[in-house]
Amino acid sequence: MSDREVAQREKILGLVKEYCAEFHQQSEFVPGQSTVPVSGRVYDGDDMASLVDSALDFWLTTGRFNEAFETRFAELVGAKHCLTVNSGSSANLVAFSALTSDRLGKHKLNPGDEVITAASGFPTTLNPIIQNGMTPVFVDVKLGTYNVDPEAVAAAITPKTKAIMIAHTLGNPFDVGPIKELVDEHDLYLIEDCCDALGATYDGQHVGTFGEIGTCSFYPAHHITMGEGGAVFANRNKLARIMASIRDWGRDCFCAPGVDNTCGVRFGWKLGNLPKGFDHKYTYSHLGYNLKITDMQAAIGLSQLDHLDDFVASRRKNFSRMLSGLADLNEFFILPEPTPRSEPSWFGFPLTVTDSAPFSRDELLQHLNANNIGTRLLFGANLIDQPYMINRDFKVAGSLANAEKIVTSTFWLGVYPGLGDAAIDYMCSIIHDFCRSAKSTRIKLVDLAPRTGAQ
Repeated sequence: MSDREVAQREKILGLVKEYCAEFHQQSEFVPGQSTVPVSGRVYDGDDMASLVDSALDFWLTTGRFNEAFETRFAELVGAKHCLTVNSGSSANLVAFSALTSDRLGKHKLNPGDEVITAASGFPTTLNPIIQNGMTPVFVDVKLGTYNVDPEAVAAAITPKTKAIMIAHTLGNPFDVGPIKELVDEHDLYLIEDCCDALGATYDGQHVGTFGEIGTCSFYPAHHITMGEGGAVFANRNKLARIMASIRDWGRDCFCAPGVDNTCGVRFGWKLGNLPKGFDHKYTYSHLGYNLKITDMQAAIGLSQLDHLDDFVASRRKNFSRMLSGLADLNEFFILPEPTPRSEPSWFGFPLTVTDSAPFSRDELLQHLNANNIGTRLLFGANLIDQPYMINRDFKVAGSLANAEKIVTSTFWLGVYPGLGDAAIDYMCSIIHDFCRSAKSTRIKLVDLAPRTGAQ
């Protein structure tokens, strides 16, 4: 790059930062007027400048920014390999599909194998199991942590069980210790969905590195964003190669985009029923897709990594403030709690309305919505109740009583870094007012109720 080009870039990027500072400032929070979203993008001029820097390259597929992101992300989570993909859903698909590869020999997953997963969660943790012809086995979760019950997982294991694929719910790690013991004891694969849990640790180790493969999402709602995007990460070289193949159309060739003959014998391979010398760039060893991201997305993600520590700290601070603010309402709600031995990277603040509460969840959600407070349900609640699960093959191990409770009574509020103290305090105040009013109304109704029996 010439000195003139460098100078022009610096000029352009400087103007981009000025533009961001002037026209992308977050407005001051005004209680009762401003909205309180559950999630959102948090970015600054450096992020925007990084995006424009990559655009000036006009390298429209993966390139230098993606290579830098994959390297840095792998170091962050403590994995040997990281591969970006175009979404967290694709990350789950690539991760699970990799375990069906013929290259794993007798250790590969096969149609009909059973895979244990959580009844409560996001559909794309489950969907790759179904897509690959396996039988999902649903187990219940615990209220409070909203993660799988290890005892339920242990009871669900049969000779057909070959893997466990579960998420760290809302940034709260599942109980990795006993789950890992079961995995080791029964020689199972463990796939960790960390899409909501970047920055979370268990016994000081980043989630996603206890099993064979971890996954992450960079959708705008998540801990860092590149718009659309995700990643898979693992320590085994063979798995990394398989996942790269599935991500890159299923091709056997491992050249980077725009590069030829990395292996040195591009026209010397003999694979499948193809003739020897068939172009390696057009030889496909897996059922794959094009799931790559652009370098522009990677450039945003690379810059966002500079903010990650602050983002995680803000999420934890907002969660703690919310927990303190609602601690006296435990007669109305099951309050969230971190998994023992973990340090969550909270994605949201889950609440479950108790059976004795004088209101329903839906009544509360309507009230919060009327006061500009965003809410979300716990994703698919009980996934077996979802319309797309009708007539599908699956198994249920034990009771799903908590999952059914989540269907009717659980929701979550935002704790993302774009929310300051004023927004957190406003949410707590509105919830307190609602609970106080509902309790008062019930007391009055009881007093007014007709009495029977001897007077």
